[in-house]
Amino acid sequence: MKIAMVCPYDFTWPGGVTAHVTQLAQELGKLGHEVQVLAPHSPAREIPDIEQFIPLGRSVPLPSGGSIARVSLSWWLLPKVRDLLRREEFDIVHLHEPMAPILPLCVLEFSKSVNIGTFHASYPHQRLYTFTHPIIKRWHKRLHGGIAVSPAARRYVNKAFPADYKIIPNGIDVDHFANHPQPFPQFKDGKTNILFVGRLEKRKGLKYLLEAYSRLKWDLPDIRLLVVGPGQPDRDSYKILGARSLQDVEFVGRVSYDDLARYYATADIYCTPATGTESFGIVLLEAMASGKPVVASEIEGYKGILTHDQEGLLFPPKDAQALCDALSLLIKNPDIARRMGASGRHTVEKYRWSVVASQVAEYYEQCLEQCLSSTNGLTGTRAI
Repeated sequence: MKIAMVCPYDFTWPGGVTAHVTQLAQELGKLGHEVQVLAPHSPAREIPDIEQFIPLGRSVPLPSGGSIARVSLSWWLLPKVRDLLRREEFDIVHLHEPMAPILPLCVLEFSKSVNIGTFHASYPHQRLYTFTHPIIKRWHKRLHGGIAVSPAARRYVNKAFPADYKIIPNGIDVDHFANHPQPFPQFKDGKTNILFVGRLEKRKGLKYLLEAYSRLKWDLPDIRLLVVGPGQPDRDSYKILGARSLQDVEFVGRVSYDDLARYYATADIYCTPATGTESFGIVLLEAMASGKPVVASEIEGYKGILTHDQEGLLFPPKDAQALCDALSLLIKNPDIARRMGASGRHTVEKYRWSVVASQVAEYYEQCLEQCLSSTNGLTGTRAI
């Protein structure tokens, strides 16, 4: 099949959706499909090393769900997109966050192919879809199939656009994390390493981990907290760091993909205290692939991946004491931690990109067959 993979977010900036698109495109290529990636870009930044990348539009940063989304807002893309779709005649147009501005909407306006949308997001409110629904519903009607990456993402989109969405999860390069990357020797000194990975945004809940860590440090001095990810701690986190004079907290900043695997290998426990708005948990899968036990907040996006007391422990969001207790249990009981790490290593196998990409390709075939068998052809036909 000839496939257009459409991403609304600037492809020169790292992010969960752009990583998903990159790896899915590569895996579909391994299956023999011809894939082109369409996405905005920042001309001053390095173009990603991915075959058949077509940059479309410059991006601008917009606040989104406690983070920053870099999207194109230029309707001048319309003639360029129209000519591209006419010239390439794709079998499948796969749009990620298809209702996001503005590239996916431009593509849906002119696409004569089978249009598939993958919905990644999950927020506690519906403000975005509520305000834009009267405008964007016409483009949603042009989708022939819909995918949600998790039950949380399906619940979120279903409130605004009820339909039959197929759940196909995010994937992960299991071997990158599982094939024994070298730990950082300076941190392998007998202390128990607790790892946090993520952008230092309020919604990631770092302050609750710092609060829990400050309580643990009194009784368990031989522990260390490794914080990996771009950004600066928020004001509350700085207050905790300063008031408690916390020791052995290492802010590493942004790291390369190879070094990320090394930090997971260095860790003894992985912790993600996000407060919400997470539709999935790639970081949970990375930790599981690394064979590490996970301590995670009990939010919908995480509960779909981790089973309490199997791959790790769940605790109520924003509850620093419950988080402290969960970490303490694993620190004091390394046998339990090893059991959970082994269980996670087994669970993560179903999230291999080869498995996920095969599910996506099968769904393409299903939607294509439904559209071709319809008496109306592609025009006006919807599988969702």
